[in-house]
Amino acid sequence: MAIATPRPIQFHNKPIAMAHGAGGEATRQLVEGLFLPAFANSLLDSLADAATLLPPPGRLAITTDSFVVHPLRFPGGSIGELAVNGTVNDLAVSGATPLALTTAFILEAGTPSEILRAEVCAMAAAARRVGVPIASGDTKVVEHGRADGMYIVTTGLGVVDARANLSVARVEAGDCILLSGPIGNHGMAIMLARAELDIEADIRSDTRPLVELTLALVTRLGDSLKWMRDATRGGVATVLNELARDADLLVMIEEEAVPVDDAVRGACELLGLDPLQVANEGQFVAVVAADMVDAALAALRAVPGGERACLLGEVSRGAHSRVAARAAYGGMRVVDMLIGDPLPRIC
Repeated sequence: MAIATPRPIQFHNKPIAMAHGAGGEATRQLVEGLFLPAFANSLLDSLADAATLLPPPGRLAITTDSFVVHPLRFPGGSIGELAVNGTVNDLAVSGATPLALTTAFILEAGTPSEILRAEVCAMAAAARRVGVPIASGDTKVVEHGRADGMYIVTTGLGVVDARANLSVARVEAGDCILLSGPIGNHGMAIMLARAELDIEADIRSDTRPLVELTLALVTRLGDSLKWMRDATRGGVATVLNELARDADLLVMIEEEAVPVDDAVRGACELLGLDPLQVANEGQFVAVVAADMVDAALAALRAVPGGERACLLGEVSRGAHSRVAARAAYGGMRVVDMLIGDPLPRIC
């Protein structure tokens, strides 16, 4: 499905009102003046109750996500871009190529139209970067003070690559764990953007689509790629603990191998946070057969944005299905899953 060039937006200088979600003339003005020009594709042109498309042969993957990030805009991204990348990435780590997205906006009455316009444009740009159409959508408006400006819900449909055979049931002792790049940037960028902390640091969210990176692994490794997961809420620690529990194996990582930018590490130390438990929006963990580690890393590092991909550790038999980190000096610590919510509203 080709995505058309955006048309001029006609919806300007109007605060969002309850009428914009009522389904009448104001709703029509919002849809035809903002959403249709920005998202511009043939699936939307008819304004039917449902988009119809003919998917290619193969298994389909479907996922839904909601976004309530605060603030709406932050260094490196915004809620509109995040809504596309987050849903696309859930498909990507399932071995799927995105076919179409749907979206729903929950808007707060009184939100300036320029704020909504900026997020719609950010969403459209993110979808164009991946080449996926936004095929249908919905808009609701709630009373002032009920939605922090806006919330966004997205659903993604994709087709699973025939070469992908991903399942935690395929993970076995001796397999190796790869990480796509540095961690903690998104969670720390959101925290600092709230201006609640007296910390100055140049940290930007890592929000990005992962399709090219995951496709590179699927293409190069085929059946030797066992499992993938994007490390969003709860960070890498939560993803690895879920892997250890579901595979009933010990996950051992090398502490010195974990890539963390200096600014992120410093902010985490000041706040008493473990970077492994901080959210990401552009990194994923993969399990691959041990004899394909070099090939996997070469494939990732050949893709722009994958240059810092690394070998994080391995899975093995153990008395307990848990995650442990081994320090360079030989010490070891247990890496727990995130408990509680020290970083609320990060996506």
